[in-house]
Amino acid sequence: MTRIIALALAIFAGGIASASDDDGKLDMAKADQIKTQLMAEGYEVRKVEMEDGLYEAYAMKDGERYEIYLDSDLNIVKSKRDD
Repeated sequence: MTRIIALALAIFAGGIASASDDDGKLDMAKADQIKTQLMAEGYEVRKVEMEDGLYEAYAMKDGERYEIYLDSDLNIVKSKRDD
């Protein structure tokens, strides 16, 4: 009985670990889409990362630095000028 419980806990814990690993991985195809989308809006994209479940793009426009946050559907949810 103890082995069954231990096995069930190990399987459950493994499922949680693998689910959380996918959240932090950057999908390169999405990163390329983000670069294309932002370049069409006049930004020069320097880097794209994942942070807290959002895509974060570091970009330049008109000599100003920006951090642009996008959701999984590539909608801009937040943008801030970096001083």
